[in-house]
Amino acid sequence: MLFFVIMWPMELNPRQIHLDDSQIAEDEILVFPIYLVSGNIGALGEQVVRTVLPQFQGARWPVVKKPHVLKPQQIIYIVKEAAETQGIILHSLVDNEMRLFMNQYAMEHEVLAIDLIGQLMEFLMRKLKRKPMGKPGLYRYKNQEYFDRIDAIEYTLDHDDGKNHRSWSEAEIVLTGPSRLGKTPLAIYLSVLGWKVANIPLVPGVAPRPELFALDRRRVIGLTIEEVELLTFRQHRQDGLGVSKQSDYNDVTKLYEELEEARQIFRKGRFKVIDVSNKPIETTAAQVITAVTRQLKYN
Repeated sequence: MLFFVIMWPMELNPRQIHLDDSQIAEDEILVFPIYLVSGNIGALGEQVVRTVLPQFQGARWPVVKKPHVLKPQQIIYIVKEAAETQGIILHSLVDNEMRLFMNQYAMEHEVLAIDLIGQLMEFLMRKLKRKPMGKPGLYRYKNQEYFDRIDAIEYTLDHDDGKNHRSWSEAEIVLTGPSRLGKTPLAIYLSVLGWKVANIPLVPGVAPRPELFALDRRRVIGLTIEEVELLTFRQHRQDGLGVSKQSDYNDVTKLYEELEEARQIFRKGRFKVIDVSNKPIETTAAQVITAVTRQLKYN
């Protein structure tokens, strides 16, 4: 088992990284911390530990990320911290001087520093007879569109079905409406296009969180649908679950009331409303994007 702690520039001491006995399973061994050091965000080091550490079951690994290490003073701080906590360092510093300083300073303080890229870097320097650029994050910079899309997908999955309301404000698009309108697949489709989407369901008889009305209304889209189509979707959902009992969930009268309640919420928040009835997801997504971009431009 491993757990990540991002600590910079705060000091990490043994009390911060070690769990108390109640948090450690009887068959687990709490081992030394691993410090991931990078000039950028540390994706390489994180991928390495996520690949390697699960091979050693029964151990609990504190992993401490130290991103954006660009100055020798930061290295000094990290090495001293690792020495105090009896930890080891994995680093992917592409700046050659910083990389060599890390290796030398760690060795002088008897801290194991594993250089993840040094051997390959030195081989290429000899082979090509040229020095590397030494700029952290070049791969991410050259592939920023891809990483932005991944970030959008991760954000959208983390904010499906009303989750993580404290960071709704980070959404580029907010979808809200009653259950079974297709908010989740629509949100995921939009995220694949690069949009960070929060999906906030409206529950009959339950007031939405006040955070919904505190959002930039230009980014909030209220979704509605024809009652008959919504009834069909919900009946299909219940059939799939093996539920045949009549309830408010699939009662026609209640559906009318639920949709009207949603419309009242849309009016209160002055949200743009889009009807998804009989539309493919691509059409609805295009309408959502058009509505949001126009509102941001003109309102």
